[in-house]
Order: sequence, then C-alpha cells, then structure tokens
Amino acid sequence: MTVRSAGQSWALDIALAQGGFDALHPAARGTMEQLGHDHTDFDKVFAQVKSGAMLPKAWATVAAQAEERAAHHEAGGYVRTAADLYARAAVMWGRAQYSIFDADDPRKMAFRERCNHCVARLGALRDNRVRRVVLDFEGKNIYALLHLPVGEVRDAPAVLLGPGMDMIKEDYIYAAERYYTSHGIVALSIEGPGQGESRANGLTVDLTNYERAISRYLDFLSDLPEVDAQRIGMFGISMGGYWGLRAAATDSRLAAMAGFEGVTGDFETIFSRAQPTFKSNYMYMADYTDEDLFETELAQRMPLGNLVADIACPVFMGIGEFDELTQLEQALATYERVRAPKEMRVYENEFHPLGGTAAEVFRFGAEWLERALAGELSTPGRDVRHYVHDDGRTTDGTACPRWWLGTTPRQLAEAAGSAASAS
Repeated sequence: MTVRSAGQSWALDIALAQGGFDALHPAARGTMEQLGHDHTDFDKVFAQVKSGAMLPKAWATVAAQAEERAAHHEAGGYVRTAADLYARAAVMWGRAQYSIFDADDPRKMAFRERCNHCVARLGALRDNRVRRVVLDFEGKNIYALLHLPVGEVRDAPAVLLGPGMDMIKEDYIYAAERYYTSHGIVALSIEGPGQGESRANGLTVDLTNYERAISRYLDFLSDLPEVDAQRIGMFGISMGGYWGLRAAATDSRLAAMAGFEGVTGDFETIFSRAQPTFKSNYMYMADYTDEDLFETELAQRMPLGNLVADIACPVFMGIGEFDELTQLEQALATYERVRAPKEMRVYENEFHPLGGTAAEVFRFGAEWLERALAGELSTPGRDVRHYVHDDGRTTDGTACPRWWLGTTPRQLAEAAGSAASAS
C-alpha cells in the first residue's frame, strides 16, 4: 500500500458511506451491468457497505445467495435460469476475491474456488461453450475463458477481451455472449500478468510482459480450428486499452484494436492525482512495496510515447471528456501519433467508467471490430473523429470539445507536429 493510499483511506471510506460506488466511480453502474452485474445484486452489495473493509463480505454474501439460487434451479432442471445465476455469482465471487490484496490469504483463494465452480457449472449448462483455458507462460501460467458460438464453428473471426487493471476474465462472460458469440465471433476473455489467477499464482506484471502474454493468447487462438488466424482483434477497457495498443505495436497478428477509456497519458495522472487505490493496485500487480523504486523502474517508463506509431492494424480509441485517469488532451495526443487507419470518439461529460454510454460503447466496440476484421476499415490514411454530445447529437470531423473554441492544447499540437514530420 502506498503512503497516500494508507493516509487517505478514511476519505475513501467516507465517500463509500455517503455516496456508494458512484462516489468513487461516477455513473459506473451502467458499465458494471455490461460486466455482468445485475443491478439488484449491485444494490444489495452496496446497501451493506459503509467502508472499504466491508467490500469482501458484502460481495461474498450476495454471491453466495445467487449461487444457492442457481443450484436450486439446476436441481429442478431449469438450466438456462441456473446458468444465468451462476454467471451472476461468478462475477461477484470475482469481486470478493479481488477486494483482498494478499495473494496468500486463504479467504481470497476460497472466493476464487467458488468463482471457478460457478464458471464450471455455467459451462456445463451451456454445452461447454464457456471453457476455462490455462496456458504456460514464461515459467508460470496465464488464465482465460474461451467463449464459443452455438453450433459448428470453423474459421470464424475472434476477439480478445482485455480487462482493466482491476478486472478479471469473468467480468466479460455477459458481454462475450451478448456482443460476440451471438454474432458468430469467438471470444477469449483474458487475464494477463498481475491480474486475477495469474497474480494469485505468482505472475506479476512488468513493462513488457503483458503484450507478450497477449501474443501467447494469439498463439492459442490461431491453433483453434474454430478461428481464422488472420481475423483476430482485441477489445480493451482502461489498462486493457493500454496493453492492447502495446500489443498491436509489437505483434502484427493482431488485426484490429478497439480500446475504451484507455490509459494513454503520462501516468502521473493515474498514479499521483487520481484515487490512491490505483497506484496501490498496480504496485500489488507488479509486486512492488517501495514507491520510489516503482516510480523509477516502472511508472516513469510506462507512457506509450511514439510506440503507437508502429501499429499497422486499424485502431479505435474512445474516452470520456473528463476521464480522471487520462487527460483528454493527452489521449488526443496519443491518437495523433497513430499512423494506422484510425477512429476516435470523445463522449461529452463522461468520466473514466463511461457509465452513461456503457451499453452503446460495448455494442459499438463489438460492431466496429466486426467491420474491421472484415476488412472494411483498413483504408490507408483513414482518420475518423467524433465528439459525442450528451444530448444525442454528434459532431463529426473533430473529437475536440466545442468549449475549446477551436484552440489546440500544447500537448496535442506537439503530437500533431511530430506525427506530420514522421510521415
């Protein structure tokens, strides 16, 4: 835990007690629903939470209730109802284990076992179309869930579903089925170094091993008869967007990359100005206890810089106007450095969770990838920009807010100039 996180934990507790989850992540409920959290479960959990210490108990309590109901329906032969409840229980058991930041805590391991059990029952009730995947990786293991469409599938497009730093592979169960497999697309929801079971089993994240893990997942998908190895894309949220851009720059097999709320700025914002839990979480993922070493050895080396200029596949970037982890002008500067076919949408008045547009974002990201993997968005020089107003209008041709009055922030001007000279 960082000094700032320890010293300000009381402030986070007050925010939870007074404002619930929205006090920490404004309008995030919509995003949580897209990650498989039924709103009634969500309300039950946060009705019990008045401090951060209460989170594991609350998630575990409501998860157990959903799992018990799932078993009841399974015993009665109502398999679809049971499967839905197992999925709800799985994501809540996942939240319960995530809330404990000690890989050796037996409670964390017990919650993970319940999560795995619920996923196993879900897979069994859905004709083995949800399958657990364990791959060897640099002397340890990485973990994923394979989601397959109904029926016989051969040479289909596939999408890696990349979680943010505080997400796990189970968070994509709902989205995988609704937005991908139901449209004939194979999906693989992943955990990279530092996340979920990978971290629990000793694999921590460093500067470059996450994109190598993505390459390992590409190996796996490419060998499946269900998958067309030439049509594999990635959808990433938050840090998943960051890692996805790194992977697209270093592995040409990735045929398209769509990222929302990606952390693409200077990392000073997320680690020094945002809620202190973000830095604590990442230090845990990277197995650092010394803040100074974390800063010099990792954090200061994390900005993408000109790495994105090496991307060749179509890229989509979406971000809230007031994302608290990446300043908009820095995200736009990263976009300027991309030389591949690209598209960007900025969502007015939205914060990091993009909660007010979550259902649209998840659907649009999936449809954009479907079109990109079909070769529709690969025109050299393609550069499409939109500013999405919260009243339903969309300004085309620019992603800059109108209140900037046509001015260009310094970071954006410098990146545009650099990109122009490079080309």
